Amino acid sequence: MNAFVRLAGVLVAATALSAPVLAQTTVVAPSGSTAGTYMDYMKTVYDRGTGSELLQIPIATFDKEFELTPMAAESWTQSEDGLTWTFKLRSGLVWSDGEPLTAEDFVFALQRAATSGYDFAWYWDFAGGIKGWKEVTEGTADVSTLGLKAVDDLTIEVTTVAPKPYFPSVTSLWYPVPKHKVDELGDDWALDVSTIVSSGPFEIESWEKSNNSVVLTKSDTYTGPWSPMIDRLELDPTLNAPEVGLPAFLAGDADYSFLNTGQVPVATARYPDGIRKNAVFATSYISYDLDAAPFNDVNVRRAFYYAVDRDELTSTVLKDIAIPAGSILPPGYPGYNPDIAAEAVFDPEKAKQFLADAGFPNGEGFPDVEIWYREEGGYNGAIVPAMAQYLQAEFKEVLGISLNIRALPGPEWMDGLRGKKNNIFIAPYEYDYLDPSNFYGIFYNGGRHGYFVPEYDEIIAKADSESDWDTRYKLYGEAEQLMIDQGLIVPLVHPVTIAVVSDQLTGDGVQPNSLGFTQLDRLGHYFFTHITKQ
Repeated sequence: MNAFVRLAGVLVAATALSAPVLAQTTVVAPSGSTAGTYMDYMKTVYDRGTGSELLQIPIATFDKEFELTPMAAESWTQSEDGLTWTFKLRSGLVWSDGEPLTAEDFVFALQRAATSGYDFAWYWDFAGGIKGWKEVTEGTADVSTLGLKAVDDLTIEVTTVAPKPYFPSVTSLWYPVPKHKVDELGDDWALDVSTIVSSGPFEIESWEKSNNSVVLTKSDTYTGPWSPMIDRLELDPTLNAPEVGLPAFLAGDADYSFLNTGQVPVATARYPDGIRKNAVFATSYISYDLDAAPFNDVNVRRAFYYAVDRDELTSTVLKDIAIPAGSILPPGYPGYNPDIAAEAVFDPEKAKQFLADAGFPNGEGFPDVEIWYREEGGYNGAIVPAMAQYLQAEFKEVLGISLNIRALPGPEWMDGLRGKKNNIFIAPYEYDYLDPSNFYGIFYNGGRHGYFVPEYDEIIAKADSESDWDTRYKLYGEAEQLMIDQGLIVPLVHPVTIAVVSDQLTGDGVQPNSLGFTQLDRLGHYFFTHITKQ
């Protein structure tokens, strides 16, 4: 029996074997992933072979509650000055060819990434803040100056340019590269099945490059945490759409399928206990040019904040594809503060009063404004255009103002945002790494929107370098409250995806977390190692 599930942007189909807790699983990669080059996440992220991250073990990863969990590392410590992290690797980890997995393989992975034009290199500067990274990637310093050191076979030292209390979470995307293979074959080690070695829970059996389909099998040499409970994975990017998955599910040929909006009522009616919601760690919000009228007035910005009925928006226009956003952080994301999020209530009288205080009673004299949004596919393509039309009607009804809408191609929209060529935007943002500094950082010291708010910057700088989590949480809450008080953004919605799951699939991997979400597409190894087939 087949089963369709989604993991890290892929859909999965599973078939039971005779063993009671092992399954053969077919993974279906997303649209646009039918042309992979290297089976090496540390060579290319955006052009990688399907499932390459399942072949290797990261330093750490996240469980279903998004608690950071050691993987290749068994522990880590931070120096007193906050600038150096020491990671202790587990003993006994090996490559699938029997060679020991060592600290040098992890250090080499980043040294190579910094000097090879890696298409994800920005992450290790923006999120990691590794000492010397910017200079090395720009070619102004030698790779030996990077803040990376293999102290011995099981010890890694990382030095950052500033205290990074969240650096261990950044390592969820730090995979090893087999230096012994690169020394022998160069980058070509990751081009052919016969030369690809793995350090993670799966090994590669076959790779059809014409469509980037891959077959992985349970590793016989993996000794790390979360051993696989699935024997075989068949990854096929050509079988992506819910339009294929749900008919198979209804016919009894599938155990899991993601649903499009039209399919949700049918699946919910027939399988009420099988519906799973997945919160995408992303937020759509309104941002402004704080220096341009009329949004240089905090009262105007706060009027817009209270004029949006997020509950109505998500229960009608965006039913089943988004939930209300009261915060820049999505529910379940580290640092999410439900008390502050609860302040984003629809209050038309308060909205009207703020607009009147700005000198525009009932919208009189308010200039026509045009909100710009980015044309794109995926969940934003379904959410943003409909939301823009809703806002247009809502602001007219509540505030008495005219809001025009303009859709722009991505590069033109981004150029307009950065160049302040318009004064109001719908801005979607999806996380890069799991720490509140990621979201709050897009407004820090100019950031994505050219916001320079000294009080905000001061709080964020303290929070980003604070090692005590409770103190950081409090500081980020203060920063969010300041955003609300100064009307810096209007949080609108957080996207969600919906799937239907057969009762034949069991285990933690398909069960909702404490917030009611099944984070299948964000758990990497966690899904495959915490799911069984009855």
